[in-house]
Amino acid sequence: MDENSIAQIIVDKCYKIHNKLGPGLLESMYEDLLFYELGKSSLLCEKQVPLNVKYDGIDFGVAYRADIIVEKSVIIELKSVETVLPIHKKQLLTYLKLTGCKLGLLINFNEVLIKNGITRIVNNL
Repeated sequence: MDENSIAQIIVDKCYKIHNKLGPGLLESMYEDLLFYELGKSSLLCEKQVPLNVKYDGIDFGVAYRADIIVEKSVIIELKSVETVLPIHKKQLLTYLKLTGCKLGLLINFNEVLIKNGITRIVNNL
């Protein structure tokens, strides 16, 4: 399954969750709910995946934990904030580079319409 097909499933699941519960929950709850919904789709999902930073041939250890990685190819970074900042997009791009993944979805559930809270970030896709 390619990244765009996976992304469509992710967006559909986000819409389902947001339609039922709306904005206002903690990010961790949306993470649990999305992980559960994606698991029902038989997609390989990992939650809170540690990402190491390697620099100049040295592994500096875990620098971050990706919220969800789907099928080892799409990173989901979840937010439940008033405003997504430019740094959030840059961070997701860095995570894509660290993992070699080509597509990331920055999803802010704290929106009246979930479509306004979804941003695609690509890395050589």
